[in-house]
Amino acid sequence: MTFRPLHDRILVERVEQEEQTSGGIIIPDTAKEKPMEAEVVAVGAGAKDENGNRLSVDVEVGQRVLIGKYAGTDVKLDGKDYTILRENDVLGILTKGEGAQKAA
Repeated sequence: MTFRPLHDRILVERVEQEEQTSGGIIIPDTAKEKPMEAEVVAVGAGAKDENGNRLSVDVEVGQRVLIGKYAGTDVKLDGKDYTILRENDVLGILTKGEGAQKAA
């Protein structure tokens, strides 16, 4: 099944974090929080302004983004869990390399 988000909505797949801490402690499923890091799977064409002009979306398929823990709507497509959210629910785009700010 294919899914195409409408307007400024994006479809993301949350990236699961490691199940073990750096100290070797294994975190059980009941103690885990929803991951804030996600990979963009599909992007809508963009919202329209009051004149009917299409506004482009800043995120692209394949990018890693930070989203709020409880942002968007969780859906299941073809047995996989995804989240649909608006572009303004994206907190930032994660990049590797020079010029990127390191998260604390």
